[in-house]
Parts: sequence; structure tokens; C-alpha cells
Amino acid sequence: MSSKLMNKAVKLLKAGGIPVYERGEEEYERSVATPNLLFRFSRPECVIQPETFLQVQNIIKQARSYKLEITIKGGGHSYAGHSTAFRGISLDLRKLNTVKLDIKSRVVNVDAGCQWGHVYKTLVNEQHDGYIVNGGRCPFVGVSGFILGGGLGPFTRSIGMGSDTLKEATLVTADGNLVTVKDSDDPKSNKGRLFWALRGAGGGNFGVMVNMKLKVHKLRGKDGIVVAGRYQWFPNSGMTDDFMATMNNFYTTEWPKLMTIDSTWICDLRRPLGDGVRFLIYYDGSKPDFDKIIDDHIQNSDLSQQLKRRSLPEKSTRFLHETLVSQWSEETTRAFPSNRTFSIYSSFVFRNDRAVVEKATSIIRDEMKSFRYRFTGEQVEFLVTWIHSGGKAREKKPSDTAFFWREAVYHTYITVEWEDKWMEWEMRRFLGNVKKKLRPLSLNGEAVFINFPDGAICTNAHERAYFGDNREELRRVKEIWDKDNFFKWSQGVQLPRSAEDDGRSAVDRPNEEELTDTIAGEHWKYFKTKNFKKDLDKLAALGL
Repeated sequence: MSSKLMNKAVKLLKAGGIPVYERGEEEYERSVATPNLLFRFSRPECVIQPETFLQVQNIIKQARSYKLEITIKGGGHSYAGHSTAFRGISLDLRKLNTVKLDIKSRVVNVDAGCQWGHVYKTLVNEQHDGYIVNGGRCPFVGVSGFILGGGLGPFTRSIGMGSDTLKEATLVTADGNLVTVKDSDDPKSNKGRLFWALRGAGGGNFGVMVNMKLKVHKLRGKDGIVVAGRYQWFPNSGMTDDFMATMNNFYTTEWPKLMTIDSTWICDLRRPLGDGVRFLIYYDGSKPDFDKIIDDHIQNSDLSQQLKRRSLPEKSTRFLHETLVSQWSEETTRAFPSNRTFSIYSSFVFRNDRAVVEKATSIIRDEMKSFRYRFTGEQVEFLVTWIHSGGKAREKKPSDTAFFWREAVYHTYITVEWEDKWMEWEMRRFLGNVKKKLRPLSLNGEAVFINFPDGAICTNAHERAYFGDNREELRRVKEIWDKDNFFKWSQGVQLPRSAEDDGRSAVDRPNEEELTDTIAGEHWKYFKTKNFKKDLDKLAALGL
């Protein structure tokens, strides 16, 4: 990529009144700041923050004309750094953040730079109790990435996937055109096929999403009441056989569709509590009905009692304003650039089959013991989060939308986090070993949820892992709307002619620790350039 061409494009965009920020400018530094220190040396040539759809069109036309690499950043962040620009242009959509709610038609119009907190505020501020938009559990999740990747919300089990609520999408295509596709489009038409693909294929594949219309749902609880809670269970006796039996029964229970219970297995060596499980509860109904369901389905009397005590009935607007934030306090903290940790992730897709669940929980317990033994005294954490799915989300066929893994009852993601950069090799090796044990239990022995992506998936295996049998149709849609592969990234949808053999090669790398320091090392090359001292001087002047 020629720096002369980049400079020329930047001058033209600035002359057109488009906000463009370069290295050392305050808005640039705020935009590239990351909550994951693996990406701490990310230094794209510029950050562009369009304020209108027309500006997005002009940016895409200029970038394509000058053959400039572009990375799309919506309102949130990608676990695997897919929205973090390492070079070229970072297209930061944060200024496209308008939300318009039409409660009569039960539709909310959302620009692509919004986070879910922006959307929830429209319900809260206007006191629309009893209504919900099926969005992210954490208010700092980006709307566009959530919807494009399928989307698991607190009420997915009773409403369906987040992408199932999409009614209309407007995006800027690779040729710079503004295109709107709808749920009413002929599914066999090019627009209809694009609409199909936008519901589950992830972002950055077919264009720049700039606006969405989403369905607003009516909750079933009387007077707009939901029951929500949080309980952290750290049993004094440890993870005994009784504990494991309780958890295995919990994961294999056929819960009512109105009940969602997420859980996270916690092994945090920075805290003295030992190992335990955190439960987050969402129930669309009354407290007496909730209590009865808990009594009927959880035999452990202590756990049953605590889940009932720690769950409160409240108006749905209060739930959106206060409870979601407090329930996901750790995720909220991780979303801010002030978070100073390194983290890597992977995910798995499970049914509630007992044989699979018992193997998975046994592996997790053993690995938590190993983690605590091997890394005693280190500032490290190992989390396994089971996001409760199933219910209504399972009613569509895998081919009905691009989101393929409809059989899932739990989307389970692993987080390994540390504070000392010298721990990366050990952390990657640990996660790699866990993945080798858990991957065969994931659907088809390969399934990964695209909204909990794994940046270390083997080359050319990601399409099978994310899209399953939908990958061939996604490639055909890609060829229709981006035949020159302008929107190209490492784990995106491939073109039919460039897709390599789909042989049953492993999804996970045999030696994940070989990736140690590769990200930071590659980014550090920038600091050998003549721009390094200039940037440092600018940062010092800004106090950054």
C-alpha cells in the first residue's frame, strides 16, 4: 500500500468535510485504544469517523480507487481483534449513532455505530415497560456486529436469535452504492440472498452496514415485570462429585423457553475465593412462577434457595437501565480501554446431551485444577461462560438464515486473561490444550460461534467452524456483492474461486503457543519507521 496514495486519499476526504484523524491526534488515539493489550501497538495510517451514509459511500469509493486496506469498526469490539485496524484505514462508525423508536409499529431504527445501551435508553427514557429489543447482554456490545453474527440476548430463548429480529438493513457495497434489503425481498433474488447472509455471517463480508430496522417484542410478564438476578456459588467443599452432579443436571435440564440462565465457571488466581460458578438469571414472568420453576428443576437445596433469594422482580426498563450493567460488571470493565490486561478466547457449541455435558464439565474441572496448580502466584484468570440458547432460537432450520448452529443449547466461550506480557506463551499453551479436549464435543466436532471468535483458528478452517453447511451459499452471495473481494479479512467469507479444499483438517492449531508475541511483534515494526518519534511527541503533548 503506497503512502503517497494514502496521503492523497486522506487529503481528498478531508477536503470533502469527512472527519479524518491521523497518528498522534487525540481522536485517533482514543479510537485505536484497546481493552486487550494484545493489540496495543495497533497503528493504522488513519482513523475515519463518517457522520453520514453519503460520507461512508465516498470513503469506500476512495479506498477502492486507491486500493487502500480498510477495517470496519462498529460500536463495539471483536474478541479476536477483527475490528481492530493494524494498517490502512480504520473506518470507525461511532458517529453514526442515531436511534429512532416507533413503539406503535414495534420497530426500532438503529445506525450501525450504536451500542445496545443507546437502543435500550429509548425504551427506558420513554418508560416502555414490557417491551424489549433482543440485544446484547452487556450494554457496551455493538449493535451491528451482534446482529450480523446471529446475536444471543437475554430473551433469545423466547424470541429467537438477534438476527431473527432484523427487518431491514442498509449497507454501502464495495462499489460505493447504498443498498437496502428487507425481509420482504424475494429470497431467491440477489437482495433476498444478501438479506439471508446478513443474518449470521458476521460483519465485514459484503459491505459496510450503516443502518438496521429491528423488531421490538412484547414481553409476556404481567405489567412489564421480569425476574433477574445474579449469584456466585463458591461451595466450601469445592467442586466435589455432588457439585458436578448439580451442574450436569443443570445443563441437561429442559428449561422453559421463558427462562434463561447463563453461568460462568471461575478460576481467578487474583482472588482468594477458590473456584466457583456465577449464575445470571433472566425470566419473562412473575416471581412466584420463577420460584416454582427453580424448585422443580434444581435439586440442590442450597443452590435453589440462593437463586430464588438473589433474583428480584422488576420493571423491564429498570432491568435494562440497571440490572444488565451490574450483572455483567466484569464484561463492562473489559470493554473500556482503561482495562490493562491481555486476553485470548475460543468458543464451542453444545447441545444439552448428557454424555457431552458430563465430559465437558469434567474437562473444565480438571483444567481449573491444573490452572490453579501451574500458575499459583500469577495474575491470571480462566473463565468458561455458558450462554444459554436454544428454545425459540432452535425453531428455524440451519439453512433458513446464515446462522447455522441452530441446534445449540449453550454457546460456551473460554476466556484466558493475564497481566504480565511474559505469560503469553503459557496462556496460549494452556488454552490450546483445553481446546484440543473440548473441540471434539462441539457440534460436528468443529463448531465455533462467530460472535465469540477465535483468532487462532487454522487457515481455511474458519468457514466450516463458523458457517457449517451454509458456507457454499455464503461464498456465492459474496461473489454477487463483492466479486473483487474488496472487503477481505482473515476470517471472512471467501470467494468461490479462492476457497481452498474443504478437507477435514483440524479447526484448532496443533501448537497455539507458536503464536506468542506474533501480533505485538508485527505491530512493533511500525515503531522502526520515521513516524515513531513524531507520534511520541504528539502523544506527549496530548498527555496520552
